[in-house]
Parts: sequence; C-alpha cells; structure tokens
Amino acid sequence: MNTDWLLVNTPEAATRAADHLRKASILGIDTEYDSFRYFREKLCLIQIYAPTTTYVLDATANLDLSFLDKPFKNKSVVKVLHAADNDIRLLKRDYGFEFKNIFDTHRAAMILGFKQLSLDKMIKEFLGVELKKSKKMQRSRWDHRPLTEEQLEYAVQDVTLLPALYEKQKTALREKGLEESAAGAFDKIAAANWQERVFDRRGYSKIKGYYALAREQKELLKKLYVWRFEQARETNCAVFMFMPDDTLAELVQNRDSLQDILSPEKYKRYGSDLERILQFDGQVCLT
Repeated sequence: MNTDWLLVNTPEAATRAADHLRKASILGIDTEYDSFRYFREKLCLIQIYAPTTTYVLDATANLDLSFLDKPFKNKSVVKVLHAADNDIRLLKRDYGFEFKNIFDTHRAAMILGFKQLSLDKMIKEFLGVELKKSKKMQRSRWDHRPLTEEQLEYAVQDVTLLPALYEKQKTALREKGLEESAAGAFDKIAAANWQERVFDRRGYSKIKGYYALAREQKELLKKLYVWRFEQARETNCAVFMFMPDDTLAELVQNRDSLQDILSPEKYKRYGSDLERILQFDGQVCLT
C-alpha cells in the first residue's frame, strides 16, 4: 500500500484524525455500507484521505465524529468522492452533516462523455494506475468486527487516489468548458437526502406463482406481504432475508403447516401472528 493509514475506532485515534483533517484543503472520501442484509443501509466505515494519511473511521464504534462537520461544510475544502449520492445520504442520515464544495469523479466522467464510469476505469484512464479490485472484499461483511487486514487494505485503496483523479478531471472539464455544468451537478448531489424505503403496494402480485393462486390465497398473500414489510422495517432486516417470497407463497398454500415451513426461531417468534393473519375471514378485497 502506498499510503499511511490509521483505523479510527477509539476516542484517541479520533482526536488524532481530527487534528489532521481540520488542516486539510482537500479530502478524498469513501464509505463502506451494507445495503444487502439490512432494511436500512448500515453504514460501517468512513474512509477519509488527507495528504498523506487515510483515516478509516469505524462507524459502528459509537465515536463522536462531529469534528467532520466543519470540513464537510467548509467551501474552502474540496471533498472528492466517486458516485457520491449514497455516501452523502448516509452521512447526512446518521450524523446530520452538511456538504459544500464536493467533486464527484463519477459524475465528472459522465459529463466528460465517458461510457465506462467505474472508479477503477477512471483511475486507469487518468492516472495510469491499475487497481486490483476484489469482488469478494466488496461484498464482505463490513458490519463484522474485527475487520481483516485485507478488508482494511481494500477500504484504503480507492480513497487514496481520489485527489489525484480530481486534479486530472478538473483540468479536463476546464479544457472542454464544462466546469460550470459540473459544478451545478455537484451541488445537486451535495443536496441529496436519505429517503425511507418505498413500499411497493402491488409488490405481492410479482411473487412467483401469484396468478395461479385462488382468490382467497391471493388475499392472504397480500396480507402477509404487508406484514413482512412492517416486520422487516421494525427489525432492520432485509425483506428477503426476513422471509423470502417463496416462503410467503408456501404459507398461504399450506396454512396448517406453519411449524414445518418456518424455522423454529421464526415459528416461536411469529407463529401466532401468522396464524392470526392466515385465518381467512371470507372477505376478498384485492386492489
């Protein structure tokens, strides 16, 4: 690895990071979050590069990160991110940060007319550096502690090169007269806010086998679909992990076999709720 880095998971390390970051005029920023297993994306790491050190802040360590507020909203500090939308939304949601003067290398590439917009492609195009990205690491359990050395190296790799990529893209935008257009796009990204997951009111009809069910079973499936969404939201568990579609369909077709269909833990916790839902009242009101 070509940079110094520090894992920030203690108040002492946070103080060290704060002392450095408040003096920086440019920051490379990235995050690692889990949007696969959770109903609401779980922010796990915040990586910030300030020449010449990358700080890997542990978002699960219950640290006071309010020291980031000032540089994030300081118009004199350039914040460089790639595909910044979700990063900014999650940082706003969890910490209430405000962002001014960001530069999104993904959007810059789009404005410059590139078709392949991934960060590794941009780094190779503008910096001549070949990144070795691991899909395994990208999908690893960022919410588990302790993090492995391989995870930490992966987390540091991208963010370190963002300021250099910014300089190259900024020059390209200026040469093509696109600086003003890019600045407007960056302002819109900086203004993005996190939104609660939208409930798909007709989503139950997309479950495999729905149209082969009897009307009574369709009504029950609709009720289970609504119940599952509410429970997944309450427990912050991804909907499909809380209870897959095929399990919902199986429940409405085998209402007397809940204990066989569900895991012992699920049956113990939710069996009575499901038995109540599956007691069809004779009214059909699908919409």
